[in-house]
Amino acid sequence: MVADKPLKLAIVAGEESGDLLGADIVRALERTTGRKVQLVGIGGRHLQQLGLTPLFDGGEIALMGFSAVLRDLPRLMRRISQTAAMIAAERPDCLVTIDSPDFSLRVAKKVRAAAPAIPIVHYVCPSVWAWRPGRAVAMKPYVDHILCILPFEVKALARLGGPPGTYVGHRLTQDPGVLGAAKAQSQPRDLADDRVKTVLVLPGSRRGEVRLIEPFGKAMSALRQRGHRLRLLLPTVPHVAELVKASVASWDDKPEIITEPERKWQAFGKADAALIASGTVSLELALAGVPMVSCYKLDPIARQLLQHLVTTWSALLPNLISDRALVPEFYDQYVRPENLARQLEALFADTGMRAWQKAGFAEIARRMATDRPSGEIAAEVVMGCIKRVNRE
Repeated sequence: MVADKPLKLAIVAGEESGDLLGADIVRALERTTGRKVQLVGIGGRHLQQLGLTPLFDGGEIALMGFSAVLRDLPRLMRRISQTAAMIAAERPDCLVTIDSPDFSLRVAKKVRAAAPAIPIVHYVCPSVWAWRPGRAVAMKPYVDHILCILPFEVKALARLGGPPGTYVGHRLTQDPGVLGAAKAQSQPRDLADDRVKTVLVLPGSRRGEVRLIEPFGKAMSALRQRGHRLRLLLPTVPHVAELVKASVASWDDKPEIITEPERKWQAFGKADAALIASGTVSLELALAGVPMVSCYKLDPIARQLLQHLVTTWSALLPNLISDRALVPEFYDQYVRPENLARQLEALFADTGMRAWQKAGFAEIARRMATDRPSGEIAAEVVMGCIKRVNRE
């Protein structure tokens, strides 16, 4: 009987975050269908724990920035062809590509050409609403459905002529660490001007992003010169911890470097405000209720390209989800330490700016809520695509 037959699922997941999303779908499929899921493709430790033997290490496709992609282009193209050929030969019930669109969508396109009957679902909508909107309609011939993790993306895909989308929710809305930090942030807080201010410093988790450490350090020095007593907390990831430690050695106030996930969320709960490198961490902070200031220094090649391609009014997810200019953001030559210091000052006290951000973050949590776990919603979409192909 078909109901007893294992589902064969092909997955392409390069980043750690994509590996987690893929594992979530597999568990939900097994739970809701009662069938075993047989895995082929590319993934990390979470998918490997569920039975995947990856074609190669997914870290090879987790590249940061245009420069890295251009440098590794020949190898990436070989990997794309190799992955697509393997998946087409395996004839899975469905292919789920996750994030990493420069790699995974090229795989999807080749699989569709080689084996048109395989349904293809892409998890994490490419940022077509932010730049290169033509990618939406370009995906339609080879992507059957998109699993969206941001609530505005379904309408954006429809407006741009892309594949149909379903909002499945975001894993961060149910993350125990985020929820714990949000509970701590909701408690009454001493905002007296003479207190020691706890500041989260988040310069980024990739080696190329650590270039922000120097202006961040100068911003902390400016706050100190303006009479503030500071406790600095710097959560980072183990593979850049030593680089970060060396980079902050000359700071006036040495930050406490945190690499353990549990202590990271405790730091989020304690923080009065955060200075961050623009990225996913902005959404983590918003859902935790931590007021913030954001900035970024772009890869030189990216800077030249993106100024002609970006179409969105903000680069920050909290601003886009709330449709408000909640979080101030500064880029490249506008990353000025004295300005960053004054922006943070406005978040230390019971100010209109702090209240504006806090109210906006509560609205973001409401907009992102779902009535079921995201893995379950995603699994339902995958099974719907499989059933449609079987009917046809």
